[in-house]
Amino acid sequence: MKGNSKRAVVCAAFAMLVASNSAIGSDESVLVELNKLEPNDGDCRAYLVMENRSASAFESLKLDVVVFDTEGIVAKRLAVEAAPLPLGKTSLKVFDIGGLPCDRVGRVLLNEVMTCADDAEERGDCLELMSTSSRATISFIK
Repeated sequence: MKGNSKRAVVCAAFAMLVASNSAIGSDESVLVELNKLEPNDGDCRAYLVMENRSASAFESLKLDVVVFDTEGIVAKRLAVEAAPLPLGKTSLKVFDIGGLPCDRVGRVLLNEVMTCADDAEERGDCLELMSTSSRATISFIK
């Protein structure tokens, strides 16, 4: 390949990389991050950071969260109220995992979205909108 052809290929590849990164950045989703776990009177307190990148403001959003112990056994199943979640807003949701110390929590699963409605209507695609991550020492999956 001549110099100009190589340059054209490199420029085209760079343009595709920039375009794909832009698409990732404009992802219309709800990011749900397990930020940390901390002891709370023998229980475990969980902190979820939620970032609404979707095109909807959620007036109703209840998450079905399953907590596994360090042996991989289901230890708790919780309904976590995450609404309201305004459009473009980052929010903190705090909940206690009763009867389970933090050092016994092995991983957390976002099992389902129990209720989900924006300002217009009930939605059926909310689990697909959710993207999970964890900064805690355990995994948070869906």
